[in-house]
Amino acid sequence: MNNNVEVLPDQKALIDRALQLILSKIDKAIEQQGRFTIVLSGGSTPKPLYEAIATQKLPWEKIHVFWGDERYVPPDHPNSNQLMARRAWLDQVDIPANNIHPIPTQEGDPAVSAAKYEQHLQEFFHSSPGEFPAVDVNLLGMGDDGHTASLFPNTSALKVSDRLITVGNKDGEPRITFTYPFINASKCVIFVVAGDNKKTALSQVFAPTASETTYPSRLIQPQGELWWLLDAAAGSDIKY
Repeated sequence: MNNNVEVLPDQKALIDRALQLILSKIDKAIEQQGRFTIVLSGGSTPKPLYEAIATQKLPWEKIHVFWGDERYVPPDHPNSNQLMARRAWLDQVDIPANNIHPIPTQEGDPAVSAAKYEQHLQEFFHSSPGEFPAVDVNLLGMGDDGHTASLFPNTSALKVSDRLITVGNKDGEPRITFTYPFINASKCVIFVVAGDNKKTALSQVFAPTASETTYPSRLIQPQGELWWLLDAAAGSDIKY
């Protein structure tokens, strides 16, 4: 396992480092396999990262974009992770529509939507039920409660280990989310975390022992590389 922790001086340096790392992974994946797969996170922190990616001259036809979780709202809803990424990045570049793989949210039943996205992923990666395909880069954030994707503390989604996609729950509102074993199958997981409100949760995530059901980000131990990119406000006191 290849774990890397970097504390950057401020949010601009954090975004610059994340961009540099992602660009290197794009080059490597396209050179080795002719395409690059990336899973996006929601929240406010990655928005400037997506805006920065949009300014790059990249072989967009070889890049495929997925989402690690989504609120159960229409794609044009202000709270949609898909909408944020489209406005910040995907609508700004010439990426083929078929290379964008949003989570469906209009089936009326979150479980049906989760199953539909799982089937789409299996078809794209040519994987069988029970197999966890490896995406090239899985971008994650972390909430001040220690959640990541829509894997929230003390929720049933944390117990799902036999599927790619499941239904998360945030204060009674359904979310669609990658399961932790699917995240852990990634070739590279990159946490991008900013803000001093994350310090308490980070101290527990990095602690030698703590509860994974209370701090779900502890569940993320990928087979490939694990990067924690933190700004100084979040990471200055972290022991690792």
